[in-house]
Order: sequence, then structure tokens, then C-alpha cells
Amino acid sequence: MPTFAPLLRRPLYVAGLLLALFSVSFHPSAAQEASRKVIAKTAPTYPELAKRLHLAGKVKLEVAITAGGSVKAARLVGGNPVFENNAIEAVKQWRFEAAPTETKTVVVLEFASQ
Repeated sequence: MPTFAPLLRRPLYVAGLLLALFSVSFHPSAAQEASRKVIAKTAPTYPELAKRLHLAGKVKLEVAITAGGSVKAARLVGGNPVFENNAIEAVKQWRFEAAPTETKTVVVLEFASQ
């Protein structure tokens, strides 16, 4: 069974390993780099399951926006999955200002208990 103990005694190996981990952990994603103004929003509907369970919370979505400003795709990156489908359905109807290229951004939707 191989052991990594001899490698950990080498300062350059450890420094390279730490540098690699740091650059992966703290590199900003493309979703955080782009910020485009929303020009039309559709509010999400409140899921029936969430109503029955008296759930509330925020949902974070990563949104891919075409150059023309329509939403190409959205995916859940944080929050309660009970709200996922309703949040994505609403965000796909949003319109953003036009830009030279396709971009990604992160949006947060809040679901308050009804």
C-alpha cells in the first residue's frame, strides 16, 4: 500500500499542493463575474408542498443568459429543493438587458410562508 508520508516531508511538494488547493477553492466562478440588469421579472408560484409544510426560505440559482437577454438555462446552487422547480420556472421567464456575449449570473429568490 503506497504512503504519501515521504512526499509530505518535501517542502516544495507541500507548497505546490497547498497552492493548487488554494487556487481551486478561491477562484471566482464565471457566475459571479457577470452582472446584468433584470428588465422583466416573473414572480415564482409558491409550491403546494411548501404551503402544507409551512416552509419558507431563499433559493440560489445559477442562470445562463443569452446575448439577447433571455434565460437559456437555470440550475439550483443553494437552498431548499422544494422550491427548485417553481424558482427555475419563474426565472426562465425573466428578461435581462442585452450584452455582447452569453453570461452567467447568480440570482436569489425568496419564498415567504403563506
